[in-house]
Amino acid sequence: MIELSQVCKSYGGVMAVDGVDLSVPSGQILGFLGPNGAGKTTTMRMITGYMPPTSGTIMVDGQDMEEHSLEIREKIGYLPEMAPVYQDMNVLDYLEYVATLRKLPTSSRKSRIKEVISRCGLSSVLHKDIGQLSKGFRQRVGLAQAIIHDPAYLFLDEPTAGLDPNQIAEIRTLIKELGREKTVILSTHILSEVQATCDRIVIINAGKVVADNTPEKLQAGLEGRTVLMVTMKSGPSDATAKVKSLSSVEDVRAIPGHSGEVRLRIDSAPGQDIREAIFNLAVRENWVLLEMIPETQSLEEVFHKLTAA
Repeated sequence: MIELSQVCKSYGGVMAVDGVDLSVPSGQILGFLGPNGAGKTTTMRMITGYMPPTSGTIMVDGQDMEEHSLEIREKIGYLPEMAPVYQDMNVLDYLEYVATLRKLPTSSRKSRIKEVISRCGLSSVLHKDIGQLSKGFRQRVGLAQAIIHDPAYLFLDEPTAGLDPNQIAEIRTLIKELGREKTVILSTHILSEVQATCDRIVIINAGKVVADNTPEKLQAGLEGRTVLMVTMKSGPSDATAKVKSLSSVEDVRAIPGHSGEVRLRIDSAPGQDIREAIFNLAVRENWVLLEMIPETQSLEEVFHKLTAA
């Protein structure tokens, strides 16, 4: 498990990360989101031991990063936004070099390199210089170096930046496969990528965590709020007022609908499921309900609400 407690990082008086608390259990794919300058990359660099925090503690598998940095980094694979590859080396030589740096046993080194080559789809470019490769293949090489030592924790910073749609789909599939074996923390600006791959989303803004939940629950409503679109046959002129009087309802708005219909957009109070209360009210008032449809926010809307200045 990865645990951050009141982690801060300041640069010359500017607080880039401000009191972040975070717990990531083993075997989870975590999407780490935020606008530019929010503190995502700085946080990832601190967790991976690339830089120390100004204050706070980072624990990995019960070990303090400050005291056991080398031991912890042996368990971590890291793909920064710019893949850390040597342009003048060919792919095979580079992977052998990384395997040596990672102190893979000589007896299993060749088989592990072969496995990583197959998994990352590098067989066709093994003897090409990395500088001659497309951006997609360079990203694959970067991912291969991150997993070559079979780390328990994998950190990916913008892993699909600059890739074409086919390459993005391939990398997403690989990330999901890796997530079945490892803890993966994925930082990206691409919200559809998070939706497609992540079990949980943490949104950071101005150095602080502003949301932490599953994609489904974030979309269902902030702070447990849900929105219900209700359509009924026209007639009850006081429908809006009566619905608003319910204790589980926070707000009601009438929305233009088809002739002969009344449409209401109903916001629940936090943590309330308002469907049963609306149904019972309709029965008491003899309203003819035509439909009740929960409205789901897009992840883009949730992100904007939480990070807009």
